[in-house]
Amino acid sequence: MAKAYLVLEDGTVYEGEALGAPAPAVGEVVFNTSMTGYQEILTDPSYAGQIVVPTYPLIGNYGINAADAESTRIQVAGFVMRQWCDQPSHTLSERTLHEYLAEEGVPGVSGVDTRALTRKLRTRGVMMGIIAVGVGPDEATSLLRKAPAYGTVNFVQRVSTKELYQWPQPTDAQKPRHRIVVSDCGVKRNILRLLTQRGCDVLAVPSTFSVEDILALKPDGVLFSPGPGDPELLDHAVDTARGLLGQTPVLGICLGQQVLGRALGAKTYKLKFGHRGGNHPVKDLRTGRVHITSQNHGYAVDGESLPSELEISHINLNDNTVEGLRHRSLPMLSIQYHSEASPGPQDNEYIFDEFLKLVGDAKK
Repeated sequence: MAKAYLVLEDGTVYEGEALGAPAPAVGEVVFNTSMTGYQEILTDPSYAGQIVVPTYPLIGNYGINAADAESTRIQVAGFVMRQWCDQPSHTLSERTLHEYLAEEGVPGVSGVDTRALTRKLRTRGVMMGIIAVGVGPDEATSLLRKAPAYGTVNFVQRVSTKELYQWPQPTDAQKPRHRIVVSDCGVKRNILRLLTQRGCDVLAVPSTFSVEDILALKPDGVLFSPGPGDPELLDHAVDTARGLLGQTPVLGICLGQQVLGRALGAKTYKLKFGHRGGNHPVKDLRTGRVHITSQNHGYAVDGESLPSELEISHINLNDNTVEGLRHRSLPMLSIQYHSEASPGPQDNEYIFDEFLKLVGDAKK
């Protein structure tokens, strides 16, 4: 296989073998600690603009299949791993990881010391990088210096749906109990699946929809989805969220929490290396229960900046960051982690039930 390099903005160079598309890719380099679920990671819109590094050493061993995709395409800018498997073994496998990346035009690098790379990112913090195939490190560094910083790009505009669509109902479904409108900032399919399984008519709309556009759909509740990038670039979504509060129950997930927090006057900030993986402990402050959660975010709500009408409902036990919010008087709740998992664990789907209880109470 051809030689490839991962070059970081601090000048560090990692050499490996190219797989996937023979093209360069620039992005923010981040690591994910999940032990499985690489296809869900690849297709998660929240990874737009990022080069993802799985810490698990073997990737591709169960192949690629249509059922595990969380969006219509690969969303990551590039993929860096310790070792990839060219002979996957799974009854559902349709093609190899290499074939999948190549078909989607996304480059990958195998043979990299991902432990050393992860230690660097934890120490230095996430940074921009470039996957270079067919060019040397010096030329790659020159290309990297010309690229915009991750935090300056509105990636939500790139991943949000361009038009309204309805998520299909199961063939044996009964008449939906509630209509939920999802403001698509980078929604994963499993959010739509889980709402539909709970008897909801689910409409996904562009993140640019206004308050009037959404209310015209007569929703029983509105969900602001996860998504990529800096929430400070999303003033339109923040204005929409502010206008909906008090008019309909609202749930925010991940980026959706940050949007709702900003809508009520809270501040957000960038984490040093973010939370990405399927093993993050989160404590529910109401019950004292600790949940193991799936996470993928590089920004968080500043708990010191919360207005009096918001209370912290969940905290991260690794670093005490805000993992959940509730409004003291309005039907609004949010979480920073991923209740829809994909990859797992599936411990936290109860958030959808709590949200739909707010929806049912509001309808009464």
